[in-house]
Amino acid sequence: MLDKTLAEVEYNQFRLFLEQHSGIVLGQNKQYLVRSRLAPLLGKYNLPSLSAVLKQSMIPSERHLRSEVIDAMTTNETLWFRDTYPFELLTQNILPQYSRLGRPLKIWSAACSSGQEPYSLAMSILEYQQHKPGGLPGSASILATDLSPSMLERCKLAEYDTLALGRGLSDARKRQFFEPTTNGAMRLKTNVKSLVNFRAHNLLDSYTLLGKFDIIFCRNVLIYFSPEAKLKILRQFAAALNPKGILFLGASESLAGLGDEFEMVRCNPGIYYQKRS
Repeated sequence: MLDKTLAEVEYNQFRLFLEQHSGIVLGQNKQYLVRSRLAPLLGKYNLPSLSAVLKQSMIPSERHLRSEVIDAMTTNETLWFRDTYPFELLTQNILPQYSRLGRPLKIWSAACSSGQEPYSLAMSILEYQQHKPGGLPGSASILATDLSPSMLERCKLAEYDTLALGRGLSDARKRQFFEPTTNGAMRLKTNVKSLVNFRAHNLLDSYTLLGKFDIIFCRNVLIYFSPEAKLKILRQFAAALNPKGILFLGASESLAGLGDEFEMVRCNPGIYYQKRS
């Protein structure tokens, strides 16, 4: 029988390892999460115990296993048009401000998970252009990044099953933006996919090669990082934004005590943060 137990000292070593390689901070007594996420790797790598998986993944030469361990621990499903208000603010308040930009609007969806956020942004832009022809003459480009290689491959495929499609997606949008596949799933149409470019990126790494952006979405992500990592990421976001650039965080996230690069803009409903001049 495979051993899925995990000693306290091993768990704490893994917590440190995961934070160093991904920035994610595991809380106390989350051994159950490690067990559920990493158990499939025991059989795949023919290892006798979860302890052996952790020990081997920390060996520098075991890059593939280490990548799969981090991938498993950082993979999360998300929703379409999550919380609604950021997408309403985008189409009703923000896109009109950028209507005379003279170049494509550049948006970054950071830590895009299974792709629902960047594709929701793409659908919002297409709806805006449909309702206001010529309202965004330069169109838009969306960069979507994630740490997980498996998630990025799923994103590029742009196919979603019935369960995923039921999480925040209206029937009208399913009809307008999706087409059926032979395996029973639904695939996003080319006009949606063409607005999004996916790329592997660790939020703790440099952002220099990503370019500059007008809007950054990094929602429900910073809650997993230490205060020091959050501060580093926010400073890099500010440097990656064009003047007066906009940052969207999750509904439960705050910038309190995390630098002064941004000022809060209160809306009805919701808020966003704008880069200070």
